[in-house]
Amino acid sequence: MQYRMLGRTGVQVSTLVLGAMNFGKLGRTTQEEATAIVDAALEAGINLIDTADMYSQGESEELVGRAIAGRRDDIVLATKAGMPMGDERNHRGASRRWLVTELDSSLRRLGVDHVDLYQIHRWDPTTSDEETLSALTDLQRAGKIRYFGSSTFPAYRLVQAEWAAREHRLGRYVTEQPSYSILQRGIEAHVLPVTEQYGLGVLAWSPLASGWLSGAVRAGQQITTSRSALLPERFDLGNPANQARLDAVERLATVADEAGLTLIQLALGFVTAHPAVTSAIIGPRTIEHLRAQLAAADTVLSADVLDAIDAIVAPGVDLAAHEKFDTPPALLDPSRRRRR
Repeated sequence: MQYRMLGRTGVQVSTLVLGAMNFGKLGRTTQEEATAIVDAALEAGINLIDTADMYSQGESEELVGRAIAGRRDDIVLATKAGMPMGDERNHRGASRRWLVTELDSSLRRLGVDHVDLYQIHRWDPTTSDEETLSALTDLQRAGKIRYFGSSTFPAYRLVQAEWAAREHRLGRYVTEQPSYSILQRGIEAHVLPVTEQYGLGVLAWSPLASGWLSGAVRAGQQITTSRSALLPERFDLGNPANQARLDAVERLATVADEAGLTLIQLALGFVTAHPAVTSAIIGPRTIEHLRAQLAAADTVLSADVLDAIDAIVAPGVDLAAHEKFDTPPALLDPSRRRRR
């Protein structure tokens, strides 16, 4: 396992992060299975675990909390808030009212007195940066969080938050958690230059592109992944964007074979090769998934392999921009870029 500094925090984290989104109802993962995955991940050298309040509506945090009991001090623990937690209109977002309340709920579910990294799950356009950063700064001073970060923020919102922190003398985001993979490279054109400029650590989620780069999605084979069952429209080959992804996967599989790598090793090695990226978040649903992904822990791609990837999916290009959460709405909805 390799380790890198998490932005400018001075904290060293593994280049593979254990993501717990599949723990609980979503991934049909029991406590026994979750604990076995955590045990194997820690034994392999992973030292950062990432979860969120909304993963299976709190169940993921509960499973993580039980799995790490008795060894909290050896783990960099991260969670997130901001996505809806039920139907109540104020049980979401990045207001002071909600963050203060929901952090206490997360701490209770995790069975800890603090988290190392508390992240705003999505940018909340209804709440000012000053409001959010002020609340996070106070929670940090209270000892309930060590650092705070953002997740899937557009580049311009990261810049705005940096300036709000300076203007109001508040704590700043120290990390960003964007979606990034060989098939979704758009952040190379805007988000990653900003994170490098401001020294933010980058924890990349979905490095296997929702299973497209897991080796389970290949031409001539029926697609039977758990994600394809949950979101079938994202794997419908009648959609030209999905067919383009499959074509790219087939070409990437050839590159991997010629390099003596699995497609998973190629995909994770690509993400961690970018100088702006700290770590890639893996989200195994089973212990077998974890072992296949841990095989990439020491993967270093050669320049020739990286050049071959660039020839298949050009730098800065998203093959499925409509699936990105940080795409400006005006790029997806023509009415937003046409004066009435």
